[in-house]
Amino acid sequence: MKQQADPITLEVMRNGFQSVAEEMGAALIRASLSTNIKDRRDCSTAIYTAKGDLVAQAEHIPLHLGLMVSVVKKTLERFPVEQLEPGDAVITNDPYISGSHLPDICMLTPVFAECRCIALLANLAHHVDVGGMTPGSMPTISTEIFQEGLRIPPIKLRKRGQVDDTIMALIAHNVRTRYETYGDFQAQMAANNVGERRLGEIISKHGPEKTCFYMEEIINYAERRMRSRIRELPRGVFSFEDFLEGDGLSEARMKIAAKLTIEEDRIRVDFTGTDKQARGSVNSTRAVTLACVYFALKSVIDPELPSSEGSSRPVEVVTPAGTLVNPNFPAPVSNANINTSQRIADVVLGALAKVVPEKVPAAATGSMSNFTIGGVDPRTGEYYSYVETYGGGHGALEDLDGMDGVHTNMTNTRNAPAEVIEIAYPLRVERYGLVADSEGPGKARGGMGMTREITILDHEAAITLGTERRALKPWGLCGGGPGGGSDCRIEQPNGVEEALPTKVTLRVEPGTKVVLKTAGGGGYGPPVERAPEKVLRDVEQGLVSIERAREEYGVVIRKNPLRIDEEETASQRGR
Repeated sequence: MKQQADPITLEVMRNGFQSVAEEMGAALIRASLSTNIKDRRDCSTAIYTAKGDLVAQAEHIPLHLGLMVSVVKKTLERFPVEQLEPGDAVITNDPYISGSHLPDICMLTPVFAECRCIALLANLAHHVDVGGMTPGSMPTISTEIFQEGLRIPPIKLRKRGQVDDTIMALIAHNVRTRYETYGDFQAQMAANNVGERRLGEIISKHGPEKTCFYMEEIINYAERRMRSRIRELPRGVFSFEDFLEGDGLSEARMKIAAKLTIEEDRIRVDFTGTDKQARGSVNSTRAVTLACVYFALKSVIDPELPSSEGSSRPVEVVTPAGTLVNPNFPAPVSNANINTSQRIADVVLGALAKVVPEKVPAAATGSMSNFTIGGVDPRTGEYYSYVETYGGGHGALEDLDGMDGVHTNMTNTRNAPAEVIEIAYPLRVERYGLVADSEGPGKARGGMGMTREITILDHEAAITLGTERRALKPWGLCGGGPGGGSDCRIEQPNGVEEALPTKVTLRVEPGTKVVLKTAGGGGYGPPVERAPEKVLRDVEQGLVSIERAREEYGVVIRKNPLRIDEEETASQRGR
């Protein structure tokens, strides 16, 4: 007799698997050594069936979580479950296998019960350096993948519980930050050890057969629910396009185009019409593109749906080979995660805005805004690599302002506190805060961009900056205005300022100050419909200037004390 799923048990098991993934993430963060993981939480964890189908994932980084499915399945092509043994740990970072960029190293561990593999545990962590031509391994000037760092095919770092010291030594020998590398690999193994132990407790309680059954039922439930939500959408074909502002070697704009076809209970997303792959490092592998599509669709169609393989089954994605969204080897890819992924998400969200505009936010800051500084620490004589991605303004919704200075869409990391930066690196944080008047004006305003200014102390350093939305500002919706643009510049020790491109890698001398400002989010609805009290509050908080309040919102504010001039405001808005 065929086993039937009980809805209560299904929910209990789903929460159990979710808890395992969350605890894996907590272990990874607490055990790691690099600031990028232990403070910024640039990592993700998940559980898969023995076939490589996603069952549950922690609430970490959408880009990681979306592409890890591809990593696991590609790894299983090299190491089928029949070749895996208890205690094994397989790692890989090759973008043409894993889908991500080289600093993201994925670790896969099998879980056995009754002498057979019944599940797989995976985590992905962004290492602060994996070699290549620049510290941080994300050069904006690379022209092929070989320049971006050490490529690791799927290999067993741990065999039957024993770490292969030869492989570990080979990796550490090719990176600048070997101390952090050793520590972060140990943390990744510890995270999967925790997951194996906790998942083993679930198996002991329910048995292997029941555990496997409910893994599959969680996936089937997600598919049924996703198809049900798609049936509620208007049928039709909806298109949108947007552009990248250069590839690091040229500032020529590059188009990303998407066409959504909504049918009975499925969606087809076709990127035909997207520009050919770039010479620079903004090429997005198909795995990254899939992650962006799944994120945008799920966040709009059913944001409360627990993530699993089933939510993607009703979705077909067409990514023409040799384009920005599916490049041919050996195209460089290091900055696609940072910039191109966000633009792909923008394009899919822009198309969805034509379907259900009340559920889609205006464009967000449009980049993860990477800032990397690397060199030799004069205090220790050792290499260091400071890596951070910066938040910006979130796009406004129909009835909700965008958040200020926050990571958006495909990323979900924390910031590195100024105190941590100054303790860990030979750097000084001069300023860190929101950028006034950077919001997209609207009935609901976009979020504010943010800025950080860092001075390099007592040594030469290599810096890499990668951002977007300087000229092509984040778009608004339904009459809302665009968010403020980004800005990159350096101030030399003699006080001379120099504007930088949105993507740049260069060496700077001691005492140089680097300034990065991120873009704000787009607004939603006509700005003159924004409640004057909300405009006054923004002025009081220093987010919006008195001049901008008048020009963009039609709200006249008097000083000493700050107050709304209701008569002048009515006249201004009546024009």
